[in-house]
Amino acid sequence: MFDIGFLELLVIGVVALLVLGPERLPGAIRSTMRTVRSVKSMATGFRQEVEQQFKIHELHENLKKAEQQGLENLSPELQKSVDELRDAAKSVQKPYEKK
Repeated sequence: MFDIGFLELLVIGVVALLVLGPERLPGAIRSTMRTVRSVKSMATGFRQEVEQQFKIHELHENLKKAEQQGLENLSPELQKSVDELRDAAKSVQKPYEKK
């Protein structure tokens, strides 16, 4: 992100105090912090979704390679992907069983 030094933060605080006044400043700070937390949460969710999509794509590509090899004599990486996909398929077929 960007780095704000003490002097910049002090200037922002003084300007906010002059513009908003001492009565409204605490509420504005709380509102700003809620907004910042919300944006961070959305960014984290987006990052996790992108990572999940990359993982799905990688599994899909590995499955294609494994199928081309007839699912025999697979490298450890391809075997791991096939096993993960099999486990996922089993969990979808029996979603209410405890693991």
